[in-house]
Amino acid sequence: MDKFVIEGGKRLSGTVRVNSSKNAVLPILAGSLLLEKGEVIINKVPDLADIHTMVKVLEHLGATVKTYPGDRKLVINSESLNKYEAPYELVSKMRASFLVLGPLLARLKKTKVSLPGGCVIGPRPVNLHVMGFSKLGAKISEEHGYVIASCDRLKGNTIYFDRPSHTGTENIIMGATLAEGRTTIVNAASDPEVVDLACFLNSMGAGIQGAGSSTVTINGVKKLKPTEYTPIPDRLEAATFMMAAAITGGYLEIKNVIPEHLGMVKNKLLKAGVEISEDRKRIKVKGPKRLKAVSVTTYPFPGFPTDMQASVMALTCVADGTSHIRETVFEDRFSQVMEFNRLGADIKVSGDRAAINGVKDLRGASVMASDIRAGAGLVLAGLVASGVTEILRVYHIDRGYERIENKLRKVGAQIERKRA
Repeated sequence: MDKFVIEGGKRLSGTVRVNSSKNAVLPILAGSLLLEKGEVIINKVPDLADIHTMVKVLEHLGATVKTYPGDRKLVINSESLNKYEAPYELVSKMRASFLVLGPLLARLKKTKVSLPGGCVIGPRPVNLHVMGFSKLGAKISEEHGYVIASCDRLKGNTIYFDRPSHTGTENIIMGATLAEGRTTIVNAASDPEVVDLACFLNSMGAGIQGAGSSTVTINGVKKLKPTEYTPIPDRLEAATFMMAAAITGGYLEIKNVIPEHLGMVKNKLLKAGVEISEDRKRIKVKGPKRLKAVSVTTYPFPGFPTDMQASVMALTCVADGTSHIRETVFEDRFSQVMEFNRLGADIKVSGDRAAINGVKDLRGASVMASDIRAGAGLVLAGLVASGVTEILRVYHIDRGYERIENKLRKVGAQIERKRA
């Protein structure tokens, strides 16, 4: 396994280009299974562990995936889709693999998908997925850790979510695309990645309206057509580099971004004393000499993203004053707190709330990444900590960031990848 070794205290300066969104590409890959004839071409695909896992899932199910690393392109042909089981050894690696449930039900009328795995950030039940497909007429049971579903043909219905579910909304949209009649999702997730999936499916001839709002309607069609598509930029990678500039008191120009996807992140950074300017596809971020304390509550989009909670916590560790963070999306998503405290932070957690008393300096130490975003937060803390910080289990970080150490090194960070 690899580790990162960071010598902190370097002010970042320069230009960073953001990749396409991992969380947009993954459901788009799953959605490509809906095409019975022809090929789907996906451009500007990032080289990430999670993408590789999803490709293996598609290939296991019978799809053919051609990769063109130099062009960052994937070509998927699902004409020979012939397996309906997504096994534990693949789905356990990444929660997004569960997104094949909807396409398999729509195409093959039956499926057996392992309950998902991925980051250890508390329970993330799939009950909304199961409820939604039951409303569409599927017969569903759970046996030995697998969700087993079958139908004659999915039939449109109105589905009410108790709260917005990102992957739940995406899964139902994909299944309903080939369903008979109209499906309406009430209290749907409005994340940009949900909108991007809808745009991808509509480019294939789907009838999806309202994506990005709380009510999404899908008019089922009998078949889809081939398409070529380029996913949106990764707002989470962009936000990570914005915070890297902020925490080091540096200046970064971040390219290939959609600023309106970063509204709440920008709001909190501005309150922390960060200077931000932007145009249509670029954001410039300048960090202050010392950050101000800030309060953050995570919430589904357009709220502050739970995936940025660990990163903003890194900033508050060295901010002037006491900051408060409340995590309302996932349980147990304060796994990074113990590691931050090993670096000299002063954080106390009570239930879903954390109080962070800012310190003037963090000190390098050996810490361990427990998931993608906790790992990114530790990288940010390491950038500002005095001495040397060693981050173990960086394979978690590799799931969501393509060689983050290379991008950071180009803008002045002293960071190396080494064998642990």
